[in-house]
Amino acid sequence: MPRPLRIATVNVNGIRAAFRKGMDDWLEASGADIVAMQEVRATTEDVEALLGPEWDILHDAATAKGRAGVAIASRHRAHIHRVSLGADDFDSAGRWLEADYDVDGAIVTVVSTYVHSGSEADEVKQAEKYKFLDAMEERLPQLQHHNERAIVLGDLNVGHTQLDIKNWKGNQKHAGFLPRERAYFDRFFGARGEKVTGTDGSDGVGLGWVDVGRRLTGDVEGPYTWWSMRGKAFDTDTGWRLDYHVATAALADTATNYRIDRAPSWDSRWSDHAPVTVDYTL
Repeated sequence: MPRPLRIATVNVNGIRAAFRKGMDDWLEASGADIVAMQEVRATTEDVEALLGPEWDILHDAATAKGRAGVAIASRHRAHIHRVSLGADDFDSAGRWLEADYDVDGAIVTVVSTYVHSGSEADEVKQAEKYKFLDAMEERLPQLQHHNERAIVLGDLNVGHTQLDIKNWKGNQKHAGFLPRERAYFDRFFGARGEKVTGTDGSDGVGLGWVDVGRRLTGDVEGPYTWWSMRGKAFDTDTGWRLDYHVATAALADTATNYRIDRAPSWDSRWSDHAPVTVDYTL
């Protein structure tokens, strides 16, 4: 039986700083075949120099230097890749990167994405987030049609349910847990083709994608993937589950060994997010 394909995702919070703090040790020990990264905030040359020649690297930088940036590092060479999302006048640079990989004869489509954080106090920033989620909702069915083995990885900056945020009661009016944001996820994960009533009361149609983390952990609090660097959030596990493996049904059915590589202590963290790793038996 072939070895499972191990896929990880992590918001690195600046890859150069992450490597200075120990990301290279995690990467070597992870056993990952594919790693999706967000908030790279570096040049392609920087990423290649840090990871080394053993990795096939795709990178899409943000329009604004030093902001956002997504990458995929793989032990398999990309067959084809795409970076555009949404309308031609929509700037998705540094936030959406797709690639097709041939894994022992099976094509797997991998997306690394970094959804805007948004702001309930800034209408412009929140509008950009909704515009991105709209484009994502349009693209997901196209990906299903393109390949039954597809996965969207990344920092999606939305806690879908009350289980995904420790302090959900105090965040109901804050970006990342607004009813309208959560309603997108109701549709993403709703039964394909069936009517879905969103958290905000809106009606829509389910797309049939699978939240792999929630499927494999069940209805438990968290486990969380992001903790504020301020105060005692990490020590008290007052976190948010913002980092997802969003898979097509066919790929999700092969998923095992869901794991969050939470640092052993606050001062040993190399990012404010923890890597999320899953094995897929193709």
